[in-house]
Amino acid sequence: MLAPAAVLIVWTIIVLFLIIPARFGAIAKLQDKSVLSGKPGVRGGDLEGVIPDRANWPAHNHTHLHEQPTLFYAASLILAVVGSGEVDVLAAWIYVAIRIVHSLWQMLVNTIPVRFALFLLSSIALIVLAVRAVIATLFADPGALPT
Repeated sequence: MLAPAAVLIVWTIIVLFLIIPARFGAIAKLQDKSVLSGKPGVRGGDLEGVIPDRANWPAHNHTHLHEQPTLFYAASLILAVVGSGEVDVLAAWIYVAIRIVHSLWQMLVNTIPVRFALFLLSSIALIVLAVRAVIATLFADPGALPT
């Protein structure tokens, strides 16, 4: 049950490192670098509208990987602790696979209808995990837990 969560963590780190060439490459190609001068430190938001949108897509996706997936990590941990079944593991792998496809789509193509459909599908898998985590905790037999 924890393997899908570990894979999504590694994927999030990979996306983090994809930000570097995308943004630095775009900054290096800027004709007018004065738009970045005068600031002691440039934040990601400062690059919006300055570098091509495509260069910011990996950073946007990295942010998304720190939003909804936090619920996935919690549900995965709950199910791992109280006992997960095959359905839970399958739903977790489906969630991770769709999130990775969503990431690739957002970083490479980024059309909204497909991205939204992928988000919706991953949300359904997350809802399944969340409901199963609630069922596993609310209806758990306390006597069956290790002491």
